[in-house]
Amino acid sequence: MATSHLKSLRAFIEALEEIGEIQRIDKTVDWNLEIGAVIRRSYDLRAPAPLFTSIKDYEDTGFRVLGAPGGLSAPEHRLARIALSLGLPAGASGQEIIEAIVAARSKPGIPPQVVAADTAPCKEHIVLGNEVDLNVFPTPLIHGNDGGRYIQTWGMNIVKTPDGSWTNWSVNRMMVAGKNTLACLIPGPQHLGIIRAQWAAEGKPTPIALALGVEPGLPFVGAMPLPEGADESHFLGALFGEGIEVVPAETVDLMVPATAEIVIEGHISFDETVEEGPMNEYPGYNAREHSLKPLFRVSAVTYRDGAILPVVAAGPPVEEDHTGIGTMHAAEILFELRKAELPVASTWFSYESAVHWLIVAVRSDWHATTGLSSAELAQQVGDIVFAGKAGFGVPKVLLVEDDIDITNVDEVVWAFATRAHPEHGEVHFPAELTAALSVYLSEVEQHSYKAGKVVYNCLLADLFDENDRPIKGSFQNGWPAEVQQLVLDNWEKYGYR
Repeated sequence: MATSHLKSLRAFIEALEEIGEIQRIDKTVDWNLEIGAVIRRSYDLRAPAPLFTSIKDYEDTGFRVLGAPGGLSAPEHRLARIALSLGLPAGASGQEIIEAIVAARSKPGIPPQVVAADTAPCKEHIVLGNEVDLNVFPTPLIHGNDGGRYIQTWGMNIVKTPDGSWTNWSVNRMMVAGKNTLACLIPGPQHLGIIRAQWAAEGKPTPIALALGVEPGLPFVGAMPLPEGADESHFLGALFGEGIEVVPAETVDLMVPATAEIVIEGHISFDETVEEGPMNEYPGYNAREHSLKPLFRVSAVTYRDGAILPVVAAGPPVEEDHTGIGTMHAAEILFELRKAELPVASTWFSYESAVHWLIVAVRSDWHATTGLSSAELAQQVGDIVFAGKAGFGVPKVLLVEDDIDITNVDEVVWAFATRAHPEHGEVHFPAELTAALSVYLSEVEQHSYKAGKVVYNCLLADLFDENDRPIKGSFQNGWPAEVQQLVLDNWEKYGYR
């Protein structure tokens, strides 16, 4: 499937407008909770992404806010924001998106192209040192229970190791702590935490650039669980067949996206902390946790005329935590399972499960070709999924055959309910590495990053003879082709629309 590289957030907005997926809101809205509530409501209704053009206290600045940049869209192009971000047509299916990512995973990375700073839109305004004031941007207070105003919900944290051998691009939340400081969530096991630990071991703060309003593919690859040492920008280059455009930062030795709307530069302290949180997170519950987190001291800010700040209102599914993590982690897991030569047809995270369900579909002939029992295959799948970085946040795997459309939550629920045996349909994996945010975890599990995981065995092929297996009584399977076509041809004549 051909790719089309949208090289800026503004090009992305134009592409969404062409298919009716941008809602311009010219009425003045309040940064204090109103913006967040509108974004949340847009998720719930699968409404177009809201673009706020007039924000209370910032009416004369020209600054704007884009909500729900990676949310789901209308039924005719449900995955449009994901597909367009990754260079695919708006109507691409979930499986087409996953396969495009997996295909790029096997290609050599393409590094960014350095362009002249005087032509880079992100350099239209440059503010240095004591002149920096983060309060000039219309950062919303998103949720009523948030501990502060979160400027980083869908941008790129760019850092590199002290020896310069590895540059990492990630998405981790950051809260405005002062006019020139941010509070950062940096989990130790994540790559940002690993690199910060290397700088701290040398007694040095971590140079960092926070790029906001970047080209739409970057936040998705920032969620890609690539191996340690891999550069996410190179992977995006492989996906598009060309490097992204970057320019040097002003005060740190890092390259930043040339078309970014806002770039915040500085250093993350190795010993200074500041209160951060709470903030709602991907499991979908009102957060209560707040604690001391690393302090980010800002040394420079650059931004575009009329800069646009993208904002995610994290909470119940489906929002960008689910589409970003779910899409990219499913692709990486599919890559790993195929590399292990397992008979896997496809993978998908159920966005509706708040990415707590990974669905793995194996070919219907898996039993004949492998000679394994379903329990043995489930064990092998779990061994691979839970061992990798991509499986770090996966607590539950649903293993099905490929007669199930795993991107359709209705079919997934039906398969789980009717095919997993309640007594011996589970394969358990105790004390695996895990993300710490699931609400069912104990305090010990949260702090140790270890908890039990499970594969739900929803396979049928080894339970029946090949000619005696249950067949879906679906529209496609239950009626002759000519009757199906007759009904489709006459659907509107029946009075349906």
